Amino acid sequence: MAREEDKTDHREEPEEEENKEEFGELLKFTAAGFLGGFLAGTILDYLGFQRSAVGQWFVRTVSGEGESIFEGIYALRQRIRRAESSMAEAYGWGKLLGMAGPWLIDWGSRLLGVDVYGVEGFYIPYFYALSDQIGANVSGLIFFKRKERSWSKAIRQYFQHPVMVASLIIILAVPVGLLIVRLSGFSPTTQTYTALETIVANLCWVPPFVGWLKERKEKKSGKEGYWKK
Repeated sequence: MAREEDKTDHREEPEEEENKEEFGELLKFTAAGFLGGFLAGTILDYLGFQRSAVGQWFVRTVSGEGESIFEGIYALRQRIRRAESSMAEAYGWGKLLGMAGPWLIDWGSRLLGVDVYGVEGFYIPYFYALSDQIGANVSGLIFFKRKERSWSKAIRQYFQHPVMVASLIIILAVPVGLLIVRLSGFSPTTQTYTALETIVANLCWVPPFVGWLKERKEKKSGKEGYWKK
């Protein structure tokens, strides 16, 4: 019996190590996107492209969605490794699939004559910063539906999951904050300002941080982490 227990323990250790601090990895991806966006904005300003539409598109994509690329790679890596499906993987796929929306909204708004520097353009950085978060939120709900096989149970699980609740709060609160900032007179007239506006609005790091804290707490108490459920 002792030998069988030892074998079981050894089988479980690699799995625990494989899933260790998945939220920590996602937080690193977010930091990389922020740094890349700010550096891109600084370089473009230095080169004289302060109001370049293509420059704004690039800076906002890196600042607001750069982490989605890394998280998508993370999700793909999990599939290639055939790891057990987890919330972290579903979250990564959702963020990657939500990337294209802001591009259509941005360029469509410009073609329609929207002043992207004024108050009326406040929603553009919002979608760059959080469209991937919206995708991740929906993907998480679908994950619960597949797991529970019932919409009522899935919704109940959704509102009991701290990461999903934090994500929903951010999705609803950020556009209000952006509108207030634009009404107060702020305008992204340089690429650096564009990067800063998008970075501040991009609170995608909050849900992973909440999950990371919960994961550490659950590991200390010997329970399964929220992210792995």
